[in-house]
Amino acid sequence: MKRTVEVAVVVALVLFLVTPSTAQHKYVGVTMCSACHKTEKQGKQFDIWKSSKHASAFKTLETPKAEEIAKAKGLKVKASEAPECLTCHVTGYGVDKALTAAVKVQDGVQCESCHGAGSDYKSIPVMKDKAKAVAAGLTIAKDDPKLCTKCHNSESPTYKEFKYKEAWEKINHPVPLATK
Repeated sequence: MKRTVEVAVVVALVLFLVTPSTAQHKYVGVTMCSACHKTEKQGKQFDIWKSSKHASAFKTLETPKAEEIAKAKGLKVKASEAPECLTCHVTGYGVDKALTAAVKVQDGVQCESCHGAGSDYKSIPVMKDKAKAVAAGLTIAKDDPKLCTKCHNSESPTYKEFKYKEAWEKINHPVPLATK
C-alpha cells in the first residue's frame, strides 16, 4: 500500500512538471496601468496613450464614417458591434470574458493590446525587474513590429501604408530614467 502511494505521488509530480499550465493572464485594464504610468518619473506614459489614436479607437467605430464603411462591407450590425471591427479597435476582443472583465470597450486599444494581459506583471516588485515582468507576461512591443501589423495591414478598410518607425515615434513612451 505504501509503495502504491509513493508511486502515485511520483506520477502526479511528474505530470505536474511536464504538463503545460493552462492558466492565462487576466487583463487588468488601462485604469490599473495608469495608477503608476501617469507620473513624470514614468514619462507620463498614460498621457501619451490617452492623446493617441489608440485611446479613441473604439470611438471611431461610433462615427458616421465607420457606419458607412460597415455598410459598404456588407456588415449586418453597426461597426461598434461588428467582430470584424472590434478585433482591432478594442483590447482583448474575442478573448474569454473571464479574462477581460476589467477592460472597458470605450478605452479602445489600451496598454495590454501591445504589452500583454497584465495580471501577473502589474505589481511594482515585478515591474521593477524587466526579466521578471517579461517572464510574467509583459510584452515589449517595441521589439515586435508584428504586434502592430495584426491590425495595421491591408485587411483594414481604411488601410494606409504602415511605416513602423514613423508610427512607433507617435506612440513611443519610454521611462525617462531607463533611457539614460
